[in-house]
Amino acid sequence: MAYITVKYNSEALNRPTAFDIFIPNDGQPENGGNTGSPMRTLFVLHGYTGSAWNWVPEHLSRKYNFAVVTPNGENGFWLDGISSGHNFCTLVGQEIPDYLHKTFGLANSAEDTNILGLSMGGFGALHTALMYPERFGRVGAMSSALIVHEVAGMKPGGGNDKANYEYYRECFGEPEKVLESDNNPETLVDKLQAAGKKLPEIYMCCGTEDFLLENNRRMHKFLTDRKVPHEYNESPGTHDVPFWNEYTAKIIPWMYE
Repeated sequence: MAYITVKYNSEALNRPTAFDIFIPNDGQPENGGNTGSPMRTLFVLHGYTGSAWNWVPEHLSRKYNFAVVTPNGENGFWLDGISSGHNFCTLVGQEIPDYLHKTFGLANSAEDTNILGLSMGGFGALHTALMYPERFGRVGAMSSALIVHEVAGMKPGGGNDKANYEYYRECFGEPEKVLESDNNPETLVDKLQAAGKKLPEIYMCCGTEDFLLENNRRMHKFLTDRKVPHEYNESPGTHDVPFWNEYTAKIIPWMYE
């Protein structure tokens, strides 16, 4: 497995940034490697207060022959924020895929490019795939922070136990307008369906003891009401690494088999 850190000057962030690539270039068929097909690409998005890291087991990368790309979304909710230099959706949906295609021959089409995230990254993975359905074929959204309806009700001086009003306004835009904006995955679904465009394939999961469970159930109901085909699973678990490891091992075969 090759581990590469790419440092470059980002137009989306208006500053130098970096992302990591993990490439299973040393696998042989007898050792679980799949070297007979073109290499595919998986974007992996971290959660709130996290940073770029790869939790996908190496043997799965070798077996299904995909590179793992781990960008750093800081605490930007993987959205294009209000202020300059905070275009994290553009970073993942456009800038890095273009860079990968031109430099490494990766992320060439939606058919060979998928995206997986947890918590804030689960929201980001779902939102980015819906924002750029021509880039991502399948999305895995684990314990997703689908909090747009909560943000929509926030007032100046408010917030929640994670961050203040100003933070959410920077990430999502004016709260009173967020539900109708492109920062709401529900709005993106409606737009894609109205335009007759293909949606990415969706896999969602959440633990039954997770504080985000009702948020995920709400999105599941929305997709069901819109007749959007998707996988949705709940099982015992909370908002933690053991749950995400369990479902990563289920989502990767769903994405690549």
